[in-house]
This record gives sequence, C-alpha cells and structure tokens, in this order.
Amino acid sequence: MQIKQSLISTIFLLFFFVIQAQNITINSFEELKIKNTSIRAIEIVNDSTVWFGGSNGKFGKIINNKVLLDSITFEDKKLNFRSIAFNGESIFILSIENPAILYKINPLEEKLGNLEMVYQENHKSVFYDAMAFFDTKNGIAMGDPTSDCLSVILTHNSGKTWKKLPCNNLPKINEGEAAFAASNTNIAISGKKAWLVTGGKKARVFYSNDLGLNWNVVETPITQGGKMTGIYTVDFYDENNGIIMGGNWEKKSSTLATKAITSDGGKTWKLIAENKLPGYISCVQYMPDTKGMKIMAVSTEGIYYSSNKGNLWHKISDKSYYSIQFIDKNTAWLSGNNKIAKIQLQYN
Repeated sequence: MQIKQSLISTIFLLFFFVIQAQNITINSFEELKIKNTSIRAIEIVNDSTVWFGGSNGKFGKIINNKVLLDSITFEDKKLNFRSIAFNGESIFILSIENPAILYKINPLEEKLGNLEMVYQENHKSVFYDAMAFFDTKNGIAMGDPTSDCLSVILTHNSGKTWKKLPCNNLPKINEGEAAFAASNTNIAISGKKAWLVTGGKKARVFYSNDLGLNWNVVETPITQGGKMTGIYTVDFYDENNGIIMGGNWEKKSSTLATKAITSDGGKTWKLIAENKLPGYISCVQYMPDTKGMKIMAVSTEGIYYSSNKGNLWHKISDKSYYSIQFIDKNTAWLSGNNKIAKIQLQYN
C-alpha cells in the first residue's frame, strides 16, 4: 500500500510539473530583419528602446520598432561586436578580436556615429566575450586569456577609462580553458558581486565579492573537456540563486550535463534536468518578479521555458536565437542571425 501511495504521489508531482511547464505561450512575435549581421549582444534601455551590437561592424538601436543602423570601421577593418552594456547614462560596445576596441555612445544623440573610444587592446590572443555594469560608475568586461589568466577590464569612473586587471588578482586559467562570446551573458552581477563563466577543457565559475577586484574560482559539473564544451551563459536572480547553462556546440542535441544551479552564491553547483531538454543553450535569463522560479533560455535549437527553477523545461518555439533580455516578466527582446524580435508572453 505504501509503495502504491508513493507511486501515485510521484505521478501526481510529474503531472503537476508538466502542467506548470506549459502554462506560458508567446502571444505576439514581432521580428525585425537586419541584414548581413549576426547579433549576439542586446541591451534594453527602456520600454521602447533596445541597443544591439553585431558582426560586420554593425550596431544600432530600435526605437518603437524603427531600426537605426550604423557601421564602424577601424583602420580599414570592420569590427565585430559581441559585448554591449548600459550604465544608465551611456551605451558601451566592445569588439571581440585584435585590436579590441571599446566605444562609449551617448544614447540620446540622434547620430549613432558619434562615438568615443575609451579603451584599446592590441594582442594576438585578445578576444572579449561580455560586458556589464554593477552601477553607474563601476563596470566590467571579460575575455579570453592573453596570459595565464582571464582578461578582465574594469572601470570605476562611469566608463571614461578602463584598466586591465593584473593576473595576480585572478586565478590561473587552465590550458584549453576560455569563454564563448555567445550572447554577452558570460557575466552575471548582483550588488557588488560578479560571476564569470568559462568553457573548453574546463567549465568553471569565477566569482568576486568586491566589484571585480579580487577573484576566486570553483569547479562545476557542466560538460567539459572538448573544444566547444562548457558554460556558455550565466544569470543570477539574487546574490544566492543562480543558473549556468551551455553544453556542447558540436553536439547540440546532447542533454548531458548542460545545466546547473546554485543556492549559495556560486560556491557549489548541482546539475538539474539531467538528460532532459534543453541541450545546448547560448543564453539563459531569470524572468523578472517571479521569485527566481521562472526562467527562459534560447539557442539555435529554440526557445525554452521553466516554471520551477529549471527542474523541468518546455520548448515553446523552434525559432533560432542567440540572446534574450527581459523588459518585464511579460515582454522580452531576442537577437539572432540577421534579426531582432520582441515577444509578448501570455500566462495560461
């Protein structure tokens, strides 16, 4: 009798989770085509405006569904942008490869091309992956190692100047460990705390409690060891609860060790939804004002939703996107190859 009751309880819980996972639909889908650019970095400024950085030197903004587009060439080279951030005053876009160029933009000016270069780095191995701000004054960008540590640059004066952190402030990187510029979400911030994620031969989480000045690192159970395995994205709902996702870009359907959560600020991580959808993910984000329960994730494989902290996921669209950012729990922007979209969500 006890075994039967236990089985009934298990079936009920599974049924409950399935119902919960399917209680959302995409009510409207407004997709804007932006030709000849792969867009992996978007930043929401307000309810009606989103900025973006893409490949082939292209960047711009969308205001009330109108696209304003421009292109940057530096020393006869078209830059590729995969990092973007807004500190409440200015927009910042950062190119990936040698030379890495960081521009500051006044978001209120009508002319997009009025740029101010605030940082330049020349190195054969330079490759920046993501950028974010703690507050108006303090910002951070991270990239692949040019020495024996990750590349981390910081600003403490609202982005006027940036300085690279010395390797003696950072844990050593492993051979074959780097980061993936998949969606500008290799960095998560909550208060003065920051988390950076890596992949490749090792998949680890680096964390700082002091605006990025000093760092520790922890191992994770996310799949690792290959060239394209590891953590592609991280998000924190608050200082304690966070999620990492990724997988194997060369085996996108694999669901082995692709997602994990923490409840202790990133000190320890445990796998969730093991051997279940989704597989490879390039961007994960907590939905605002949902107490850390509701999460959405995107990749070239589709759009996924969880209503129970990532323990069970439901695929709500087959559409391919690289990144997602929320205005509120009902509205989000997404970016992909030659496109940006705005979606409205409906709870059933």
